[in-house]
Amino acid sequence: MTSKFWAELSSDYEKLFETEIGYDVIIYSGEEPNVKEIHAHSNILCIRSQYFRSVFSNEWAEKKDGKFILKKPNISPHLFNIILRFIYCGNIELKNLQGPEVLKLLIAVDELNIQQLITYIQEYLIEHQTEFLHQNPTGILETVYQHETFTDLWEFCLEKICEEPEILFNSDKFIDLKAPLLEMLIKRDDLNMEEIEIWEGLLKWCFAQQNMINDPTKWSKDDITKIERSLHRFIPLVRFYDINPADFFYKVYCYKEILPQDLIHNLLEFHIVPNMKPKTNVAPSRKPNLKFKIDSTLIESNHIPLFASWIDRKDSPHKKNDIPYELKLLYRSSRDGFDAASFHRNCDNKGATIWIAKIQGTTQLIGGYNPLDWCGYGWKSTTDSFLFHITDGKNISTAKLSYVNNNNAVNAIYCHGSQGPQMGDFLCSGFNKWYFYDAGVCIIYPKIGIPESFMVENYEVFQVIKK
Repeated sequence: MTSKFWAELSSDYEKLFETEIGYDVIIYSGEEPNVKEIHAHSNILCIRSQYFRSVFSNEWAEKKDGKFILKKPNISPHLFNIILRFIYCGNIELKNLQGPEVLKLLIAVDELNIQQLITYIQEYLIEHQTEFLHQNPTGILETVYQHETFTDLWEFCLEKICEEPEILFNSDKFIDLKAPLLEMLIKRDDLNMEEIEIWEGLLKWCFAQQNMINDPTKWSKDDITKIERSLHRFIPLVRFYDINPADFFYKVYCYKEILPQDLIHNLLEFHIVPNMKPKTNVAPSRKPNLKFKIDSTLIESNHIPLFASWIDRKDSPHKKNDIPYELKLLYRSSRDGFDAASFHRNCDNKGATIWIAKIQGTTQLIGGYNPLDWCGYGWKSTTDSFLFHITDGKNISTAKLSYVNNNNAVNAIYCHGSQGPQMGDFLCSGFNKWYFYDAGVCIIYPKIGIPESFMVENYEVFQVIKK
């Protein structure tokens, strides 16, 4: 009954917001020629926001005819209405906004110091708008960097770019990136790039900053000095000893005039003299720190936190630096053969596994988690198994999950030498035509949109290893 009263209260406040009865605040939102006059109530704004408490208590706002006057040209009328609706009734709808608009909304609620929304909108961007970073990675990275409260989003952006650096380094706006941000990225051990690619990207950025051509034969002494100064802070961060001899000779040594001479000497000695060790302490290679690379043709590293959260029954994905599992490829049908014998030869007696299959002619992925194993014959009981369906394989926000029905857990897993990874109502024949049977009220895994029958293009099985 209490929830009903809360719903009625929220509805009444929403009506107050929409009817504007007794308003004493006039907000001019947006820039000319799109300024809109919005009406609100100072007492409600003060209760819900520290920003408005400060504005009205200190009389920062202009007052005219008994009404407070606020001008917010940097917040569009549409976004301001979304914020005010939340202030009045606690409701907010983001699904109709594109990623850049959601980011603008986040900036606005940060300015208005609405703490609940700062956290909520960051989580929404991370979970539902993962592609927004591709649109303007430089601008977004710099925007998030400037706001100390965007800690979750900042961590996500850094991890996403380190995982897929082409998002930033191949962007037309890469050359506009501020030096401190570039330095921060090149320092990271988990930047997923070959060292020669990092060096070439750094040179591209430097030459753009100095408005110079990439031709050492045409540089004057002044040009060399400018480039040296521009690169000075970055040189110690490049792991030159990880660049192979051919790339060093053709892509590094030709720039010897802008590099420290002792570095060039030591690198030459390292590459020429057999068994020569680096003379100075060097940072470890980045490659061993690429924790989220996965040997798969079907899924990407961003699927791993999601799978881990499902295994642990968490409501939100694990953070990438806190994933408690590793996925080791056991079987790939296109490599090992589509027959059931190949599946069992590679996957039996390996403990817990996750399998993923791509439906032929679509972007759909289906899969499941078996916390037990695939050896033996007959049904196996567990309450921890699940099936999943991702309608757009690369977009994890399209994923649907189906845990085994506890009342039918005795039929969660089926093992047989002539079958693939069969689970409950889901039949994986020894070949590439698979089925999902509707068993009515006794269905073992609730429906999540998996077709009743389909052809499988390829499927993979991974051993789930607890770290």
